Amino acid sequence: MTVLAQTKFETATILRNGEQLLLNILFPIAALVTLTKVPVIGGQSLPINLAYASALALAWASTAFSSQAIAVAFDRRWGVLRMLATTPLGARGLFAGKFGAITIVALVQAAILTLVGLFLGFGINVGAVAPGALFLILGLAGFLGLGLLIGGTMKPEAVLAVANLLWVVMAGLGGLLLPLSEYPSWWGTVLSYTPPGALGEGLRSLASGEGYLNYLVVLAGWAVGGGLLAASRFQWDSK
Repeated sequence: MTVLAQTKFETATILRNGEQLLLNILFPIAALVTLTKVPVIGGQSLPINLAYASALALAWASTAFSSQAIAVAFDRRWGVLRMLATTPLGARGLFAGKFGAITIVALVQAAILTLVGLFLGFGINVGAVAPGALFLILGLAGFLGLGLLIGGTMKPEAVLAVANLLWVVMAGLGGLLLPLSEYPSWWGTVLSYTPPGALGEGLRSLASGEGYLNYLVVLAGWAVGGGLLAASRFQWDSK
């Protein structure tokens, strides 16, 4: 199996899974609408550009981390990965295929959220597209590494609980949805060095025209470190 074939297979698997569509598409849309319509900060809603950035961060984290961790864990149990390990695809091919798939899904998410955002009054900033692509690549890589680390080392039932719990924590307390300034200063500082905090705040900084390079550096570190750790610990079989 080639990397391209694996990418197509992984993409189709994500897009036709109802639970993953709920997590990856509907929840981010609901977050975008809620953040722009409901008072969430000091009795006020988020500006549309910040709400869009937050919803985008939630969507990409959901796709690269939670969905992949759970999928990998159960593929290990069912012997799918053990079979793939015997093919020329290998570990690198599997990881590349998964990264290609979540990148495609992330672009679909961005397109859908942009359409919803335009309906809510969002204005596209062409100058933010290139740095936004860097956030997409580094953010997906960082979260995918963590997802493969959890999904490739733990039992499926444990992964299901841990991945969903971490998703809730990252969304509510991890900086994906709310600006880091809304947390205690010490916690906001800690979050700025984590994948959810760096992705969420980085995209919001980009959307508001503030400095964002430090968040890209943090995500790059997690992408490299998380990927290497996942590759060294990954187990093809859960038995």
